[in-house]
Amino acid sequence: MLIAHLTDLHTVAASRLCYGKIDTNHQLREAITHLGNLCPRPDLVLVSGDLTEHGSPEEYVALRQILNKLTLPVYLVPGNHDRRNPFLRAFADAEYLPPPDSPFAHFVCERWPLRLIGLDTMIDGKRRGQLCPARLAWLAARLAESKRKTLIFMHHPPFRTGLQGMDNQGLKGTRAFCKLIEHHPQVCAIACGHLHRAVQTRIGEALVFSQPSTCHQIALNLSPNAGLMVDLILEPRAVGLLKFVNGSTVNHISYVPNNYELFRPVNPPSLLAQEDDCEYQ
Repeated sequence: MLIAHLTDLHTVAASRLCYGKIDTNHQLREAITHLGNLCPRPDLVLVSGDLTEHGSPEEYVALRQILNKLTLPVYLVPGNHDRRNPFLRAFADAEYLPPPDSPFAHFVCERWPLRLIGLDTMIDGKRRGQLCPARLAWLAARLAESKRKTLIFMHHPPFRTGLQGMDNQGLKGTRAFCKLIEHHPQVCAIACGHLHRAVQTRIGEALVFSQPSTCHQIALNLSPNAGLMVDLILEPRAVGLLKFVNGSTVNHISYVPNNYELFRPVNPPSLLAQEDDCEYQ
């Protein structure tokens, strides 16, 4: 099973630019074309929030038009740039999502070899996220239902990163969330967004990771004196690829080409893999 992971699309209304500078809609189209050219092709696509820039109905119309180019099943959760009800209304025909006016946009999907849980961490109008008692109770009930290997995907990462500006708009309720995950070893992976960078850690048995955005990235600054300002940088865009096989997950990053050609070296000796008897235990 191969899962594509997209995040932080920041789609805008047609003919607009994000921040007046970045054509995020075109960048998303390029990412979708890239997914279509992968071999093997992913089985499905997870999108972990910040689907739009402002959460307006016009932006969700543009998003749907772009996502319709995908011929793969797509599962979405909202992020802090989204608005819950406009999102649920725009995707009211998605059978996996709850109906409009639901308090949260959580869901469970059982149709794949890996059980999928979409977790809504957003607070309308706020940059930070939250796992309140009601959300944690919902998640605890879903995890108690099955011991199948499970992937949770959500927008806000449940860990501190050292990026002060992003940690300042992080996720409340992480301690209770981590304790819950530690008691459920069937959770093998937790896919996040929000950071616009590839960052990973571990909670219990679960690999926890964020991926680069399909548009702009957050500049890396781990200085303790960095302050709370967040700088954007046009580093390479990427999609994540999560391989699930034999009960384990392996995370890859596939960078979206930007008008360059791929090439293969003609067997330079220094780059040839050497065969040995090594086995991964």
